[in-house]
Amino acid sequence: MANEKTMKGNIEEFAVQMKRLVNNKEQSDIKFLIGSNRKPIYAHRCILANRCAVFKAMFQDQAQRAGVVDNTVPFVLADMTPDIFLAVMEFIYTNCVTLTPKIAIDSLGIGLEYGLEELRKLAGHYLIENLAVHNVCECLQASIVFAQNELKDACILYIDKHTEDVFKSKGFAELSEESLVESLKSDGLTMDESKILKYIRDWAQVNSVVLKKPYVEIGKKAVKQIRLTLFTPEEIEKIEVENRKEPFVPIECFSVAWKFHATKKSDSGNPLMRVRKGTDSREHHTYLLTEAPSA
Repeated sequence: MANEKTMKGNIEEFAVQMKRLVNNKEQSDIKFLIGSNRKPIYAHRCILANRCAVFKAMFQDQAQRAGVVDNTVPFVLADMTPDIFLAVMEFIYTNCVTLTPKIAIDSLGIGLEYGLEELRKLAGHYLIENLAVHNVCECLQASIVFAQNELKDACILYIDKHTEDVFKSKGFAELSEESLVESLKSDGLTMDESKILKYIRDWAQVNSVVLKKPYVEIGKKAVKQIRLTLFTPEEIEKIEVENRKEPFVPIECFSVAWKFHATKKSDSGNPLMRVRKGTDSREHHTYLLTEAPSA
């Protein structure tokens, strides 16, 4: 129609009013039993079905199996906690969500699982804005599990800036192998390679106890990220002596380092020949790259 225009009212006030419907038993037509304790939470079928394809499919499946829409039969979601489910409900009803450190990562995962793209984005942005030494490792792991590159990049950048504090944290010891390797790929770590090697050893020893596996096996992928070319020949010899007692560092890593020292030729395609931001200066570093080559 000519001159037709949507005039927007107070969207924030609308969200406030809609939030009153969250878990409001009055006029609700569906009940969920959430978590191991089966906490009852009430909702409105039409709102959930129109806002979320997963709920719509859930309701349709129930109706097809029963032959009729039965509002008296509750839906049981035992694998979700009430606080997370209520956050999802708040988002569905209001397009806003109240997040806390306790539920933000799970809310991101639920956003992906239930196809709630805006919830995923909001949870991801919340995590990025609230990165800290005590949670960055957990966030890094979540970014890898859920394939969230923006969050992963933010975590790596935070670890780069606060390397020693993060590596000393409880969260670092709890990092998965994949997450640790991802962090060690960074050129921006603000710590000398000798300390990085120490923390990898410590990480492997802790996880060896937890997983009941030899610490050499636990650390075999992570230790390959150590840049032995950054060490002087004297430092490499000391590491080799320690390695004879327990072969933690693979032999091929020493071969690359000794070849570099013999030829003084750096391989631009090898990231293990780049000087990290926090590497203590050594004379031979003039032969190494200080940053990744341009694509």
